[in-house]
Amino acid sequence: MISNRKERKDMKSDVEELMPRLLPLESCDTEEYNSNEPPRNPQEYLRQVQREASLCPDVVVAQIDPKKLKKKQSVNVSVSATSDYYILKLVMCVIGLHINFVFQITGCLAAPQGFSPSLKWQQQQVSRFSEVRQSVNKHRQHWKSQFLDDNVVMPKSEDEDGWKRFCLGENVCLDIQLKEEDKVNPGLDYVKTGFPPFLSIVSKLNQSTISAVLEYLMNWFEERDFVAQLGRWFYALLACLEKPLLPEAHSLIRQLARRCSAVRANLESKDDDCLSALNLMICIVARYFEQNDLADKE
Repeated sequence: MISNRKERKDMKSDVEELMPRLLPLESCDTEEYNSNEPPRNPQEYLRQVQREASLCPDVVVAQIDPKKLKKKQSVNVSVSATSDYYILKLVMCVIGLHINFVFQITGCLAAPQGFSPSLKWQQQQVSRFSEVRQSVNKHRQHWKSQFLDDNVVMPKSEDEDGWKRFCLGENVCLDIQLKEEDKVNPGLDYVKTGFPPFLSIVSKLNQSTISAVLEYLMNWFEERDFVAQLGRWFYALLACLEKPLLPEAHSLIRQLARRCSAVRANLESKDDDCLSALNLMICIVARYFEQNDLADKE
């Protein structure tokens, strides 16, 4: 026991020699300094702190009573990819929790017969999308420096309702039924119809704001049907996402593909105007952003 204490003391002294002393203490007469009494000056205070630190053990082990932990704990976790499953298992092993997980691997719903695109079509769309991204990157700095028109007032990044109205317009957000003459000649009232994702607008969005707007539009899409203006903004935001994706962006695009597949599964006809746009969103997420488990199989 005495040998162990001496060894620990020698180890501590070796560490102290390697570490620089930020507050060197002058030698103190033990007769003048009484550790049981309150320190009388800064030197005695620092010496008391040093003494208390030397008495602390190098390693502290928490004493956990296993009986206090529930023997059976079930947590339902929905993960979007097999890789997420292994990451979660690794985390649980590292922190030492013993929990029984029930995993549900979720992907895209299979398209009804005849609703999914061919592999050739998907390859063509990925090629075109890649060209669009290159064009956006090439001209982004130019359009970013341009001033917007006075009628274009972009919402703040945290204004979810503001971005929904900005992108989709009041007619869609407020579910305003248009008259027949308004459908034929809708005009250019962007407040009502929503601002198109002009390059002069999307070029001013940083990656954090792009993810935020994508999340706001996804929140709207989760509870409503697909509309053309929504598809234009999804396409533009995906074209502006930089690789490697931020974690939140990665999750959002997978959510987008799954939602598109769910809407597609409920379409009644292959002639539906939304089908091509829904297939395009799934294709871009799965093929271009390499979320292969979500891809339509030929």
